[in-house]
Amino acid sequence: MKIKNYKSRLIDKIIDLYLKSFGGVLIEGPKWCGKTWTSRYHCNSEFLINDSKGNYNNKKLAEVNPNLILDGLKPRLIDEWQEVPAIFDAVRNYIDKSNIKGQFILTGSSSIDKRSYIHSGTGRIAHLKMRTMSLYELGISSGKVSLNDICLDKATDCFTGDIDLRDIIKFVLKGGWPSCIGLGLENSILISKEYIKSIVSEDIFKIDNSKRDSHKIELLLRSLARNEATTVTNKTLKKDIQDKDNDDINVDTISEYLNLFNQLFIIENIPPYSCNYRSSLRIKQSEKRHFCDPSLVCAILNLNETKLINDLNLLGFLFESMVERDLLTYCDANGAKLFHYQDYKDNEIDAIIENYDGTWCGFEIKLGANQIDKAASNLIKVNEIIKNNGGKTASSLCVICGLANAAYKRKDGVYVVPITALKN
Repeated sequence: MKIKNYKSRLIDKIIDLYLKSFGGVLIEGPKWCGKTWTSRYHCNSEFLINDSKGNYNNKKLAEVNPNLILDGLKPRLIDEWQEVPAIFDAVRNYIDKSNIKGQFILTGSSSIDKRSYIHSGTGRIAHLKMRTMSLYELGISSGKVSLNDICLDKATDCFTGDIDLRDIIKFVLKGGWPSCIGLGLENSILISKEYIKSIVSEDIFKIDNSKRDSHKIELLLRSLARNEATTVTNKTLKKDIQDKDNDDINVDTISEYLNLFNQLFIIENIPPYSCNYRSSLRIKQSEKRHFCDPSLVCAILNLNETKLINDLNLLGFLFESMVERDLLTYCDANGAKLFHYQDYKDNEIDAIIENYDGTWCGFEIKLGANQIDKAASNLIKVNEIIKNNGGKTASSLCVICGLANAAYKRKDGVYVVPITALKN
């Protein structure tokens, strides 16, 4: 359908490719990240389950007979399909009978128990993950430097311009929500706070219509926010809640709630990177914890410009989260995967990108330019440790910085790139 002023996303090319390869595409991700808008751009008709017209008759119609909603110009969008799980099987059967590619796009803001539908859809319906907007998609990053070029060790030096600390803080506080484009900072912060309120009061209960303790949900969200961009365990989260909130929550409840947060796509942890099988290194298998957007951390902790200026250590963690949010989107566009590295001798690399051909690149993420030398030295050191223990050597190393004004390759071979110049 024609959409005026559509702001292109990096996932657009992936959707086009998948529509040519599969009968249907299922796009999942956090609510308000732009799934419906982007899907509309790729479709010629739509059926919105939660359309308020006719007293929400669309949902009732889909429940009575899911096959009735499949007719229309293809590709056809079916938005929030998980509200009526039988739609999945109806779409799969339709694709099987017609054997035509690119017929449906299904979107959903929460995942559901796979037992709610009969068939997996393997080979017919492909799954895609959509996230909030990267700085490049928002038009904040100039895109002068390609992540792919860095990974191929062929990026060129360029001046990228000065960036102010207050600008970085605004990027973190506003987040990558499409609805915040053109809004002031105060309005954007309010949107993130309302997002969290909606999660606690409504969305988490809609998953399976079960009653849960809102207070404990809030406690866990606060603990996750305090531990953003770290590898804390569930037991540590429990202890943090006891120490900071003078309350208690058992580990089983923490696991249950974390699973619910995953189903709502509000958290997306970064998995650990494992060296090849020849390596003798013992690698920690803890995931690095992340909310889907750093603005949610700010909303939960009630942060603003003044608080972040006065706590640069916390800002550093939030900057890392913002960068890794962008790297996830850039990796998807490049057919790569994002990991973090940590061994039992406390050697760490903030981000590891594993390319399609199995090569890897190491990235340290630092807010200030004064941290570049130390970050570059760490990358070189850990790369040597991995190589000396039988692992593959990195194809390239890079420091992604917040306040640098140029992208360049150092004499030691390590790239330095401002996040405001990076694209896929």
